[in-house]
Amino acid sequence: MAATTPTHLSFCLHRPTLSSPSHPRLLRRPHLLELRPPTPGRLAVRTHATGSDLLGDFGARDPFPAELESGFGDKVLGNLNTEHKILIPVASALSLAEQDFSPVSPLQSPMSLDDAQKLLKKVVGWRLLEEESGLKLQCLWKLRDFKCGVELINRIYNVVEPAGHFPSLHLEQPNQVRAELWTSSIGGLSMNDFIVAAKIDKIKTSDLAPKKRVWA
Repeated sequence: MAATTPTHLSFCLHRPTLSSPSHPRLLRRPHLLELRPPTPGRLAVRTHATGSDLLGDFGARDPFPAELESGFGDKVLGNLNTEHKILIPVASALSLAEQDFSPVSPLQSPMSLDDAQKLLKKVVGWRLLEEESGLKLQCLWKLRDFKCGVELINRIYNVVEPAGHFPSLHLEQPNQVRAELWTSSIGGLSMNDFIVAAKIDKIKTSDLAPKKRVWA
């Protein structure tokens, strides 16, 4: 009896060239249009896509040899032996506005100018004042009118009241609010001053700002 030779088929998938508006779905479905002679030893499927994707539009592809050699399949997350850890963020990973206040001892040294300048980059609109009594933080707001100035002071009070660390607030003319922060018990700045400044930065003030003039 003659040995049976296994049969292998190699075929191509082509997209139809129908362009009728009444058959939009046909353009998204492949059709088998031709069969090619079998190639001994393998079953090859070739696809032709009409778009710019040269790999075709039919699901996932087989990995390239270089990808197999890299062992990428052993590096993906979710293996049975994968170790999962839940990391609790430390204070340095939190924004200033989310950090808690720390007690300040009268014997504590005030923050240095270098440290204050680094933290100044994390608050918006504040600047450093170097005075004889020590470093201070200052912020100015230009508002639409006197009533808006009173409203901003009330909003600032509501934000800082739970912490018990109050800035020095001044309602000045013309329609300006000035806030200054420092820790008087140590004669300078502490981390608490920057935390308060960051909390104040989150207050909505866009509805209190002067309206921009629109020229026709």
